[in-house]
Amino acid sequence: MTTAFVSHPAARTRRRLDLSAARRVLVIRPDNLGDVVLLTPALRALRAALPPGARVDLLATPAGAAVAGLVEGLDGVLEVSSVCWQDADGRPVDQAEQASLVRRLAAGHYDVAIVFTSFSESPWPAAYVCALAGIGVRAGASREFGGSLLTHWVDDLPDGLHQADRALALLQRLGVPTAGAADRALALRVPASGAARMARRWAPDGTPYAVLLPGATCPARRYPAGRFGQVGRALAAAGLLVIVAGTAREAELVSAVCRAARPAAGPCAPTAVAGARAPVVGLAGELGVAELAALLRGAAIVVTNNSGGAHLADAVRAPQVTLFAGTEREEEYRPRSGRSVVLRQPTPCAPCRSFVCRYQQECLDIPPGRVAAAALALARPTPEPAVAAAAGHAVRAAT
Repeated sequence: MTTAFVSHPAARTRRRLDLSAARRVLVIRPDNLGDVVLLTPALRALRAALPPGARVDLLATPAGAAVAGLVEGLDGVLEVSSVCWQDADGRPVDQAEQASLVRRLAAGHYDVAIVFTSFSESPWPAAYVCALAGIGVRAGASREFGGSLLTHWVDDLPDGLHQADRALALLQRLGVPTAGAADRALALRVPASGAARMARRWAPDGTPYAVLLPGATCPARRYPAGRFGQVGRALAAAGLLVIVAGTAREAELVSAVCRAARPAAGPCAPTAVAGARAPVVGLAGELGVAELAALLRGAAIVVTNNSGGAHLADAVRAPQVTLFAGTEREEEYRPRSGRSVVLRQPTPCAPCRSFVCRYQQECLDIPPGRVAAAALALARPTPEPAVAAAAGHAVRAAT
């Protein structure tokens, strides 16, 4: 027998949020890059509900701040190296660091703060910091009671929502109008000219290319590098230029994938010249987020883990195959804005929320041949029109 959820009286009386007089709004999401991308539908709805001239800033970590310039609806970013309530390493709380954060928020003279969280995160610590900073209106969602730290408290968000829908549901519960189903997709500002520049740089002859993103924030989410390389080898054999991309910290991982994709050639180098194009190109630390988004936009296919790269690819409508580990519930994070295939092996331990798998990563025991077949079936046969036109123009100019 199931029991109906009963809302807390304090939540019922503090639910509606009036933004008609808001002038400075702080959005709080100090998580990873993908979490900020998942927030884009809610940010569009929030911007539409605010009066003209209102400012919206995002409190974010460096990873989240890196994508903020591509997000519509944001005017600025307050970058914090970390916040104690998101620290998974168990570091002692630095009182001076927290006091500095309170001062920074107070200096912003915000009249509204909205704390966006995943289902497992609490808004109360962030709300406390905002209260200390003098932000008068503080909104967020939690099933747990936290007193008056949130002036607008929602305690009845449905379980199992996609994270983009969870952010929209918070706004809906607060009485903020949200867009229709057609506007619930992830979206970033990436000019077609940027994708064209990426195509000219890495595939100047107009050859369709695949992008492999083997990284993820934790090892438990990463498809094995050797298997990623086998996928790359199959895609290269099918005629695609294969680009393996990652951050500077992922250089060793990128190199390992390249070696597996080109076992006779050793590590791959970031070179791709018309007439002398290597079948596999490695880009570790070579691209900023804007450049990576542009590269993904022009890709014939993207193969990625459940990571920020997957959400980035989804936001620019790149077809993708997502290798989804059992760390999270698929329905809460899967791509949904562009064409995609999600591959995973069901396991009884999922969702485990683990950073490191205690077993043998059975949830990612997916044969590389199956991954490559899914990628080739989903791949665009030619680059996007704007990208193809620009690449063709470059070739004609060269001749």
